Amino acid sequence: MLTLTQLRLSRNRLFWTLHAAGWAAYGLTVYFGFLFYKKPANIGPVIAMAAAAGFALSAPMRYLYRTVWGRGERWVIPVVLATSYVTALPLRIVINLTYQHFCDPSKRFNSLFDLFENALLSTYLLLCWSALYFGIKYYESKQQQQEAVLKAVTLAQEAQLKMLRYQLNPHFLFNTLNAISTLILDNQNRTASHAVMRLSEFLRYTLDQDPMKRVTLRQEIEALDLYLGTERLRFGERLRLEYAIEGAALDALVPSLLLQPLVENALKYAVSPREEGGMVRIEGRARGAMLEVSVIDDGPGLDDRSRPAERRGGVGLRNTRERLAVLYGDSFRFAALNSRPGLRIELALPLETAAQEQVPPLPAEPRYRRPARVAQGASA
Repeated sequence: MLTLTQLRLSRNRLFWTLHAAGWAAYGLTVYFGFLFYKKPANIGPVIAMAAAAGFALSAPMRYLYRTVWGRGERWVIPVVLATSYVTALPLRIVINLTYQHFCDPSKRFNSLFDLFENALLSTYLLLCWSALYFGIKYYESKQQQQEAVLKAVTLAQEAQLKMLRYQLNPHFLFNTLNAISTLILDNQNRTASHAVMRLSEFLRYTLDQDPMKRVTLRQEIEALDLYLGTERLRFGERLRLEYAIEGAALDALVPSLLLQPLVENALKYAVSPREEGGMVRIEGRARGAMLEVSVIDDGPGLDDRSRPAERRGGVGLRNTRERLAVLYGDSFRFAALNSRPGLRIELALPLETAAQEQVPPLPAEPRYRRPARVAQGASA
């Protein structure tokens, strides 16, 4: 990002470059115009002097125009008209005297007004210079406003994403601490100690992850295992997990900690309330330009008769949907469907992969596979 000093230097360099190029173009245009109409042969020095004088006399107009910039047409128009005419007078004197010296020595100026001959032509020229100056300055101002708006929108999106991400952690933390408290009351101190250690590992991971960062689905599954390691201690064999993730989907990029609230929702409604527990299945596949991810459970599903606010899902599903909306706009799909039995949460995101990204190796256990066989959760 440019500093204030660098920005000023860059703008000054741009002004003087355009200023010099403009007067040089004026000189060349007038010179070739005189050649076409076969005007005096010595017109070259006159045109060169006119361009040089215009370059020198019009430069201070920039600093005057700066003072009236942004004050409205009631100030700008009169100042531009007056400045252009006043600057045209000495410019016309230089042109007329130079023309007399090189092209028409017999020409005489009987009064000061004769020296100002054709001053209106020079005024029109300087009005064109003024119009270009204000046009470029207006364009530059609009560009800066657009950049400021885009920056503000980006910062607002980042703030919203961080807010949504950080809303998930207290929700999960409350449930996990409540489970650890239950283990302690049941005198399962060894299990509670393991739960605290795994909870600390997961929290360390969440704190190290930037909410704006995306990770591969492979890394997301391994982060999910840190969370499920705590939940396995809580549910034991009541929690049955199943993975069906295609190899092509493992390197696809997803927002960090995308699956954790979805799995937490499944545990809350499909596993925790039932004595026999329940199953949670995670699917992932690449389909054309989209990555499709599903989190499926065998719980009660949605109650279509209840009001939307009372339906199953709560904070986790709502925040996930809002987070994806901020990240992807209209380029994603999110659906919560009854799967009879249970609930099926389907996500479809633009398929993007990280080229040559370093990812941790796959675990030795056969977790990433297509078969429908259920893998039993191990108790501590």
